[in-house]
Amino acid sequence: MDINTLGAAQKYAAARPATEPKADAAGAGDVLKDIARDFASTLQEGEATARAAMTGEADPHALVQALAQTELAVEAAVTVRDKVVEAYQEILRMPV
Repeated sequence: MDINTLGAAQKYAAARPATEPKADAAGAGDVLKDIARDFASTLQEGEATARAAMTGEADPHALVQALAQTELAVEAAVTVRDKVVEAYQEILRMPV
């Protein structure tokens, strides 16, 4: 039995590095940071275009396009928030 146990332990040790996370792989936190940065960037671009349109520096087409992008970003963020809240409530309803 000791030989089989030793062989299993050696195979486990050889397979373990394959299951460890890669150093260059982006984690969920990094992905969420990038998404939040993109969202904030879209909002800032929309605000800048709106300010430029008010002063006459931007054409109305650019303003409409920027507002549409901003609206889409906000709707996406609200949808994700609603799904997260729904998942949290579902977890709370689970019997322990």
